[in-house]
Amino acid sequence: MTMEHATLAMLRERHPAWRLLASAHAPLLASFLHRVFVAPNVRVMNEADLAEALEDELYALREQIGADAYPKAASEYLNDWAAPDKGWLRKFYKPGTDEAQFELTPATEKAVAWLLSLIERPFVGTESRLLTLFALLEQISDGTEADPVKRLDELRKKRDALDAEIARVQAGELPLLDDTAVKDRFQQFQQLARELLADFREVEHNFRLLDRKVREKIALWDGSKGALLDQIMGERDAISDSDQGRSFRGFWDFLLSSRRQEELAERLDRALALPAVAALKPEPRMRRVHHDWLEAGEHTQRTVAQLSQQMRRFLDDRAFLENRRILDLLRGIESRALGLRQALPAGTVMHIDAMGAEIELPLERPLHTPSAKPLLAQLALEVGADEIDTARLFDQIVVDKARLRSAVQGALRRQPQITLRELLHAEPLRQGLAELVAYLELAHADPGSDALGGLRAVVDEAVQEPIRWQAHNAAGETVTRQARLPRVIFTR
Repeated sequence: MTMEHATLAMLRERHPAWRLLASAHAPLLASFLHRVFVAPNVRVMNEADLAEALEDELYALREQIGADAYPKAASEYLNDWAAPDKGWLRKFYKPGTDEAQFELTPATEKAVAWLLSLIERPFVGTESRLLTLFALLEQISDGTEADPVKRLDELRKKRDALDAEIARVQAGELPLLDDTAVKDRFQQFQQLARELLADFREVEHNFRLLDRKVREKIALWDGSKGALLDQIMGERDAISDSDQGRSFRGFWDFLLSSRRQEELAERLDRALALPAVAALKPEPRMRRVHHDWLEAGEHTQRTVAQLSQQMRRFLDDRAFLENRRILDLLRGIESRALGLRQALPAGTVMHIDAMGAEIELPLERPLHTPSAKPLLAQLALEVGADEIDTARLFDQIVVDKARLRSAVQGALRRQPQITLRELLHAEPLRQGLAELVAYLELAHADPGSDALGGLRAVVDEAVQEPIRWQAHNAAGETVTRQARLPRVIFTR
């Protein structure tokens, strides 16, 4: 985008972020929405809770400024902020509910972030940004180098540098960062962490724009249904294969790694425990920022799934309307035919081809074939003397799902999440494939039901994991069975 007068004039008139900054209610908007949505990382809030929080905010402001400040009710302000000409909040209804929901728009979060940047910082760090830029350029250079000789030279240089650093540490030389360098890097980390949370809202907004564009195309489509579906799926694949889609997928795969999460949590705890970082008084939620990333990513994935379900229902409704139109045409033809029955039209109504007789010769018919009647032997049934083991009727495999759920809950008391493979390594399968299927049934249960007992399960289709267990074959020998299935992750 160019910084021309016409472009800036259009942005001032149409962009929601610019309109928010120019609004007379900008201090109320920015402070309230930052406290309710941005600071606690709340993605969606229902109308009753949001109106109650705004009413408390308005009451406190009227006590400070005066009774005439902000005269309207909280619900009126919320509906005004969610109006199409404002676009500062998004008001919608979840499927199956009649209570309005509100969420922050990406433009509003950009305006709030810009206002936060105006607040004076303790100091402006530049060293960490320069190191970040240098590291990014180094990754680009190493990742695009096609000459194996140059790649090997770079790797050897890094190895020599690591060997030299190891030698210095073994000799007792431990170069440590001073307090200024620690503050600089942690401030950069906080800024990037907040920007990453804000990016999720923009990703969701882009998917909703795609959904609206596809709905408009369906409403105005006059061609075949196959061509329409082909075009819609092509656009959906184009979004998934775009730079934004690939980047989001790579971030999601990285975040789902339990090893990466544990490493991130450990390093974050160590950083927050440093006196220099504690002097900055970081936000309390910074300690669990990686959980906020996971929750925001999950919300984005659920939004995409809901849009896909709504698109399916929209296409089904279109097919129903087309079938109904066909039935209306048939009924119109029937009504016209019944109307013509009493008043026959004069002249030739229609021409019918000449009738022809079907000739079937007697010798072409097959001869009669008598059916064979079975002969039953006249035998008297006697009571058998063989002993039958009736215990086999009760020897059925019953998997105790409560025991499996308790095993998952016990593992999650020691760590925030665990994969199914790690859980089965600690608690091997006792009943073979039936018990494995029961674990998968728990993982695919409805999150709102009591099947998981307050737990959540995420399935990563991109990673395949082998599951092995011991079983007995028909000869009674112990054999090892194996199944490959997508990675299943249980979380609190």
